[in-house]
Amino acid sequence: MARPRATGQANGLWLAALVAGLRRQAVDEWLNGPLHRAAIERPRATGWAAQPRDPRPADPALGQSIIEGAIVLAGETLEVGPGGDPFAGASPSRAFALALHRFAWAPALLAAGGAAEALRLALAWERGFGRWNRFAWDAEALERRVFNLACAGQAMAAAGRPADAARLAQSLARQARHLLALPASIVRGADALAAVAVAGCALDGPAGERLRAAALPRLLAALDAAVRPDGAHVTRSPEAGLELLLDLMALEDGLGQRGVPLPPPLAAAIARLSGATEALTLGDGRLPGMQGGEPSRADRVAAARLHERAPADPDAAVGGYARLKGPGLEVIVDAAAPAEGAWSVAACGQPMAIEVLSGRDRLIASTAWSPAAQGPAALRMAAGGSTVTLGLGHVGAPLSGGAARVLGARLVGGITRLAAARRENDAGIWLDMAHDGWRATTGLTHERRLFIDKGAGELRGEDRFVPSESPRAGASLPVAIWFHLHPDVDASLARDARSVLLRGPSAIGWWLRNDAGEVHLEASVHHEDGRPRRTRAVVMRGRLRTDRGGRIRWKLTLAEPPR
Repeated sequence: MARPRATGQANGLWLAALVAGLRRQAVDEWLNGPLHRAAIERPRATGWAAQPRDPRPADPALGQSIIEGAIVLAGETLEVGPGGDPFAGASPSRAFALALHRFAWAPALLAAGGAAEALRLALAWERGFGRWNRFAWDAEALERRVFNLACAGQAMAAAGRPADAARLAQSLARQARHLLALPASIVRGADALAAVAVAGCALDGPAGERLRAAALPRLLAALDAAVRPDGAHVTRSPEAGLELLLDLMALEDGLGQRGVPLPPPLAAAIARLSGATEALTLGDGRLPGMQGGEPSRADRVAAARLHERAPADPDAAVGGYARLKGPGLEVIVDAAAPAEGAWSVAACGQPMAIEVLSGRDRLIASTAWSPAAQGPAALRMAAGGSTVTLGLGHVGAPLSGGAARVLGARLVGGITRLAAARRENDAGIWLDMAHDGWRATTGLTHERRLFIDKGAGELRGEDRFVPSESPRAGASLPVAIWFHLHPDVDASLARDARSVLLRGPSAIGWWLRNDAGEVHLEASVHHEDGRPRRTRAVVMRGRLRTDRGGRIRWKLTLAEPPR
């Protein structure tokens, strides 16, 4: 019965892709034409007025390495030697090239006292790519380059000749105007407009004033769309909310340097994002690696929390995430449906996935797929999260093919509703959830109950598979419950071949016990800073009949402390 709806959705996406593709072709021709190039030249930038402070921590050791001629970006190294030009040859990978053209090296160089080297590299880029290049001037590279150049430009300009400072300012003005002229992206719109507004704070004279005047009103409208009332990002990626908050903090600083009052809607958006970031920060100082976001680094999260506002109710499901805390354990649960439409280009079909921490040890995690990870699309599906797979189907998969190239790899065919109810008493905390994402293919509803026992200090889980009121003819299906382990966790299967002992860096042991048919330790991956780290997953496997359903129970309980 779900097939006509799926067919209609596919036809609608192809039509949308066709229209968007034709529009993009027309816009590309205009943006690459002489009239647009002439338009972004005026008014001429006269110099630098401010240096907005990017709150993200920078690594001076990385900057020193760049000064010495070894450029380390996206986990790879390009040796160009002192004074070499990294833009003159091929990059080791696309991810490296993207970071290079984003000027991701600028903050580290400034932290190492290398403003003159940063200026040299920026001018080398201007000579090779300053007029036009499809890759370098695409929004994917341009947005972050405008932001990084705006935050570093004044210091870079001070390290060179007046002519270099003027050339650098005019380069930023041209790039910011081009970014402003690109077709508005729903998902990245607020980030791009924040970058333009930051450039407007950095540049002096009419060039800066006009950029601010053009970007700020559009930014306020974009923030209304991108930030939920509870402060979470509409994509439901905790990391996306963090990164937008950090950009807005830089804009707040830039406006302050220019003596421009902070617009109340902008202040309100910063406050909401700050509260949500606080509410979603886990015991290790990092974020949940869910819904297209990585956990981020603790120092990066801490930089945003310096702008702390009153957090939301800790029991509330901020961003659709439920949080359960008991003696020695902390659980974060993806308790809402993924984002939809254009907002879902990095969403994951992993309903009711969990992450579990013991103190600062992250025990159970996820693959933490993100757009920066460049990993396979399968990591966005159910098996990529610490949740359930049923049969051979999925509960949401990325769009592929020509439609994805135009519309983005948005999630399609996922769940539309997920019900969750939380209750607490002196004994413990219960979270009951259910979604119908498997009903179209199996006729079963997945229900997950989590319970933290406050006395015993253990987490108990029960995954139930409930047939519909009119069950299908009986068929046997494989079922698996996935627990992706953090790479720093050691895991060993007990002699009973069912229980698994988990130990994090603190050496505190936890038994993961269950009544599944089989238990395996299988290869998995966890992403950090866009790079994969090898790890393992505990996978509980069994079979059930679609006309009868079934259940699997499991619990995480403290082992004897190490001697």
